[in-house]
Amino acid sequence: GERPSCLIGRYITKMLIKEALDYLDRHINRRLTLEKIDGLSLSQMKILLEAIGNPHEDFPTIHITGTNGKGSTAAMIAELLNALGLSVGLYSSPHVASITERIHINGEQINEEEFAENVHALSLAELHLDFSPSWFELVTAVAFRSFADAAVDVAVIEVGMLGRYDATNIGNPRVSVITNVDYDHTDGAEGWREKIAREKAGIIRKGGILCLGEVDDELDAIFTHEQPEMIYRRGQDFSVLSNELAVGGRHLSLATQSRKYEDIYLPLHGEHQGLNAAIALSAAEAFLETPLPDDVVKSGFEQVSIIGRFEVLGSNPLVVVDGAHNPPGAQAAAQTLNQSFPVDGKLILIVGMTEEKDAEWMLDCLEADEAGVIICTEAATPRAMAVNDLAEAAKKISPKVEARNDPKDALDLALSLADPDDVVMGTGSLYVVGALREAYLANRR
Repeated sequence: GERPSCLIGRYITKMLIKEALDYLDRHINRRLTLEKIDGLSLSQMKILLEAIGNPHEDFPTIHITGTNGKGSTAAMIAELLNALGLSVGLYSSPHVASITERIHINGEQINEEEFAENVHALSLAELHLDFSPSWFELVTAVAFRSFADAAVDVAVIEVGMLGRYDATNIGNPRVSVITNVDYDHTDGAEGWREKIAREKAGIIRKGGILCLGEVDDELDAIFTHEQPEMIYRRGQDFSVLSNELAVGGRHLSLATQSRKYEDIYLPLHGEHQGLNAAIALSAAEAFLETPLPDDVVKSGFEQVSIIGRFEVLGSNPLVVVDGAHNPPGAQAAAQTLNQSFPVDGKLILIVGMTEEKDAEWMLDCLEADEAGVIICTEAATPRAMAVNDLAEAAKKISPKVEARNDPKDALDLALSLADPDDVVMGTGSLYVVGALREAYLANRR
C-alpha cells in the first residue's frame, strides 16, 4: 500500500483545491450569467494584478482571439515554441475535466497544489481591494502569477470571450492573432459582424504585429484602425498549400510570410485544423522574427493534443466528442465526421447545449436529421438548455429523439443502442463533452 505520508499529502492537496474552487465559486462568473459586455472595463483587472505585483509584465505574450479555432491555434503556437526550446506558458479556456487544464507550462498542466496556493495568494490580496473580482479575472491572474513564478520565456494567452474587455487583454502582446469572425456571443442584430470584429480588434496593439485569419475585406478597416505596425493576412502572407486526410489527423504543407513548410503531420481531426496550423505557424514566426527549422515545426505539430476537440475516446463502436458550441463549429464537426470517419453503420448523436443557442440551427448544422437517433441531454451548468426544450427542437427534424437528463444516462443509452460499426458522437458544448468524457473514461477504468 501507499505510505501514510503520501496519503496525507494527497488528502491535503484535495482539501486545498476544494477550498480554492469554493473561493472562486463565490465570485461572479460572467460566462455563466451571460452578463453583457456593455459598460465593462479592464480597470478591476489592472488593480488586481497590481495588488500581486503585476506578474503579467514579467514575460512577453502572444494573444489569440477568434470565433472558432483560437484554442487549437493557441495550443499549436505553444507546442511550436516549446519545440524550439523555449519555456512556454499556455492559458486557455474553458476547461473540460479539471480547472488546471487552463494553465500549462511546457506542455504540462500546473498541479493542483500550485493552483490552490496561487488562489490563496489572491484571496489575501482581495482583502485589500474595494471590489470583488470576477471568477475569470481571478483565474486569469492565477495563470499570470504561475507563468511569472515559472519564469517562462513567453506566454500564449487565449481570450475568454471576444477580446477588448476580456480579462486577458492586459499589457502589450508582441503578436496578436485573430483567427476569424463568425456567429457567436451575438444577438444576430444588423451589423453583428462589425460589432464582433471591433471587440476582437481590441486585442491589437498600436505598433504591434497582427496575424489575421479573417478574410472578409469589409471588416479589414476595423483591424487596420487599431494601427498595428505589421499585418500578416491569410491568403496573402500565410496559407495552406495542401491539407490531406491522414491516419489519426492531417498531412499538411503550409506557407508563411517567410517560407514554405512541407510534409507536416498534425494529429488533429478536421480540415479546419489545417487553417489553424497556418496561422499558428505565422504567429510563431512573427514572434521570433525568423523562420523555424523544419525539424522544430514537424516536432511541434506532432506534439499537439487537445482535450474535447474531436477527440476519439474509443472504438467498436467509435466514440467521439467535440465541443462544437456555435453553428460554424457544428458545421465543422459534421464535416470532420463525414470526411474522417465515414459512418458504415448509424450515427447516434448525443447533444446538449446552452440556453442562449438556437437549437434548431445548431442541430441543422450538425446534420442531426441524418442521425439514427438523437439523444438530448443537459449538462450540470446554470446556462444549460432544458433537455425537454432541446428535445422539442430535435423532434422538428427527426422522429427518432430520446431525452436523458444526465449525460451519463445519455451515454449509457447510446452505447446500448450502438452496434460495433456505429458512431456515437457527443457534442453541443464543452460542458456536455466534459460530462460524457468523464462518464466514458470512468467505465473503462
